Amino acid sequence: MNTRSTLVTAVLFSAMAMPAWGQAVAPTVTPAGSTQNASSIPDFSGVWHRWLRPGFGPPSSRPGPVTNRSRVNGVSNYNQLVGDYTNPILNRQAADVVKEHGDLSLSGVGYPTPSNQCWPDGVPYIFWQYGMQMLQQEGRVTILYLHDHQFRRVRLNQPHPVHLTPSWYGDSVGHYEGNTLVIDTVGIKIGRFSMVDMYGTPYSKALHVVERYQLLDYEAAPGTGRKDKPTVPPVYKSDRL
Repeated sequence: MNTRSTLVTAVLFSAMAMPAWGQAVAPTVTPAGSTQNASSIPDFSGVWHRWLRPGFGPPSSRPGPVTNRSRVNGVSNYNQLVGDYTNPILNRQAADVVKEHGDLSLSGVGYPTPSNQCWPDGVPYIFWQYGMQMLQQEGRVTILYLHDHQFRRVRLNQPHPVHLTPSWYGDSVGHYEGNTLVIDTVGIKIGRFSMVDMYGTPYSKALHVVERYQLLDYEAAPGTGRKDKPTVPPVYKSDRL
C-alpha cells in the first residue's frame, strides 16, 4: 500500500506534528476561543511538490475557475495556454482580457506573466509554483517557494488591519481548525502583470483568497486512484526538491 502523505489545498475566491527545522510551535487559539495544543497541530514540515498545473482544480459543483481550451489527448495543453473566456465567473471586461491572452497564445506569441517577467507572483497566482515549504513557527507560518526565492508570512490568530495598504502577497492571517490550517488573504496589490492564473485572468482590489491545508493519506487524496475529477489540486511530498 502506498502510504505517502498528500497535502491538500482548497482555494476559494470572491469578488470578480513537528515543526520544520526544530522550531517550536506554540498552542494556538481558535476563533471559537478553545485552545489547541501543539501536539494536535498537523505537521506540514518538509518540501512539497504540486503537479497539477497551470490552473486550479474544479469544485464539485457550481462554476469553477478558468480552464484551458487548448487540449492534447483530452487533457490541458500546458505548452499552449488558452483560457476559457466563456466561463460564467468572468464579467465582460475580464473575459475580453482572457480572450486576448488566449489569442496571443494561439498565434504563437508569448504574453507577459509575473513569473516570466520576474515580478512578484502575488496570490493566488503563486500557486503555480511546483516546489514549496512550510515553516510552522510560534505565532506565524512562513511559506517558502522554489521559484525566485519568494515567500509569504502568515500571522496566526490575528485579525486583518482595519487600514490595510495593498501589497504583492496581501495580508495573510491564519488559524488551525482541527487538522486543517486555514489561511485568509486580502489586500492584494494590482500591478502591471497581475493576474489570478496563467491565463491572464484579472482581479479587482476586492479579491479575497481562502486556503485550507490538511494532510491526507495518499489513497484518500482527490484525484489519486479515483475515477471522478479532483475537487482540489493535491500537493505531494517531494524527496527530490
